[in-house]
Amino acid sequence: MNRPPRVVVVGDVVTDVVAVVAGPLAIGSDTPAEIRVTGGGQAANTAAWLAELGVPVTLVGAVGDDEAGRARVAELTRAGIDCAVVAYGDRPTGSVVVLASGVERTMLTERGANERLTGAQVRSALAGASDARHLHLSAYPLLDAVSRDAGLAALAAAREGGLTTSVDAASAAPLRQVGAAAFLDWVRGVDLLLVNADEAEVLAGGTDPAERARTLTATARYVVVKCGSAGSVWAGPDGTVTTAPAQRVAVVDVTGAGDAFAAGLIAGWLAGATPAAALARAGGLGARAVAGVGARPPG
Repeated sequence: MNRPPRVVVVGDVVTDVVAVVAGPLAIGSDTPAEIRVTGGGQAANTAAWLAELGVPVTLVGAVGDDEAGRARVAELTRAGIDCAVVAYGDRPTGSVVVLASGVERTMLTERGANERLTGAQVRSALAGASDARHLHLSAYPLLDAVSRDAGLAALAAAREGGLTTSVDAASAAPLRQVGAAAFLDWVRGVDLLLVNADEAEVLAGGTDPAERARTLTATARYVVVKCGSAGSVWAGPDGTVTTAPAQRVAVVDVTGAGDAFAAGLIAGWLAGATPAAALARAGGLGARAVAGVGARPPG
């Protein structure tokens, strides 16, 4: 069996504090919850799921020079990830508080040292990953003006090096803040753009996932819209649309489901899978992610 090509993943590394609540929050009082402190960050999560699939992966990111940062790098290294992660002494490792209830979640985010990621660091990491064939960018660096140069440098260096590229649009609220036109200009020409339903609305308008996906193929070669329990949609440059249902599982925590989905999709696409097969593989990994607490593979 041929070894899968190396994927370089660029973006955030954080500590997640996940609180899974069984009912409505009792504002001003106590609400029972299952609370877990785990590794997180969209890029780190996707890298972890890619490694779980046996894909060689390099993660480019930033943490604080602190206990949390060392723990995050250690757990990623144990998962088989080549960590091109720099520790910065002037900022803490990023943290996210996740309030999860069924299929909904709300996140309180401190990007911390992730804002220190630079274009020079990204270019150096890509130069060192000589066997890389694909770059996946979590859009969080692009959506923050402080780290935007790193995101833009990642895409530029990938193009210069002949790598295929994918971008996960990351989050609807910061997308609205930067504006659809600016974001689509930054990612124009990527091979694969992944968006969820809310992000698709920001970037393409309308209501129909298939039409949103078709609209966004003016920017990216292929577009996938993740629709949660409604499945997913793939659109290609010829206007062909492929849909896939979601796998039915008991949902515990949706944190990281989209990151797992991205890993399955990228792995399938790089292996030459058809759109239907790639969506099925992605959906299967997303279903595994929602079955437990936290954003990383169990184990």
